[in-house]
Amino acid sequence: MKKVLARWLDSDVGHSFRTSPVAIIAAAIAFVCVFCSVFAGWVSPHNPFDLAALELGDARLPPAWEAEGTTKYLLGTDDQGRDILSALIYGARISLVVGLVSVVLSVLVGVMLGLLAGFWGGWLDAFLMRVCDVMLSFPPILVALLIAGVGRALFPNAHDTVAFGVLILSISLTGWVQYARTVRGSTLVERNKEYVQAARVTGVSPLRIMRRHVLPNVLGPVLVLATIQVATAIITEATLSFLGVGVPPTSPSLGTLIRVGNDYLFSGEWWITVFPGLMLILIALSVNLLGDWLRDALNPRLR
Repeated sequence: MKKVLARWLDSDVGHSFRTSPVAIIAAAIAFVCVFCSVFAGWVSPHNPFDLAALELGDARLPPAWEAEGTTKYLLGTDDQGRDILSALIYGARISLVVGLVSVVLSVLVGVMLGLLAGFWGGWLDAFLMRVCDVMLSFPPILVALLIAGVGRALFPNAHDTVAFGVLILSISLTGWVQYARTVRGSTLVERNKEYVQAARVTGVSPLRIMRRHVLPNVLGPVLVLATIQVATAIITEATLSFLGVGVPPTSPSLGTLIRVGNDYLFSGEWWITVFPGLMLILIALSVNLLGDWLRDALNPRLR
């Protein structure tokens, strides 16, 4: 493990990372958010979803530095007496899981279809690109709202797992198009190069050529796009949850916490919505900065 890390740090990408303070700070923030989300049960001071531990008498307490605040709840409590800091940690875990899983699913579908369209061409390429054009003609959030709404209508009493699946599917179906178009464009360039022609002459099957020769050479732009799309997926999930069609209320994400706090924003309990909003901005900003650094690090013209 140490040798792999040392080899990576000595590479061009590792050198770019070591010499970029913005990338280091963004990576540190993202690591802290992911670590706290993964180990929420050990990191968070309270379990905000344990109904037996909730005290309604502690509802809407201000942060600890205000007059009526207490050190028991550093960032205050919401309308149900849940600790805001603990709710942020658990809510960030839900947002990160939905964002990461939806991006992985979008990458798998988009890369596969983009490879097929770019390598085979012809009517398959034309058909898939027209489907992409149709998908791009609709706002992504509108498509996600439609799918999430239909899913909730079909499964009104569904378990939380089904609700999460519908949400992930609604975000993924609007995200695969960019990967398909990116991979298709790169594949059109790679399929006419000498190494691909040599593989064809030696009798290598088209599927093996796509998997072993073309795919590794088109993954650079996909990695950059996927990193940036993680932040977009998290924001989309927060938007859907804010509108009431996201994750179930029993497992609130950052978007749900913002929606709940919005009802108390103008009554003086600003911390209920401000802190979840800042957490969402912090995660999205750190991931976007990492994506910008990765784009520059993988661009040979900037080395």
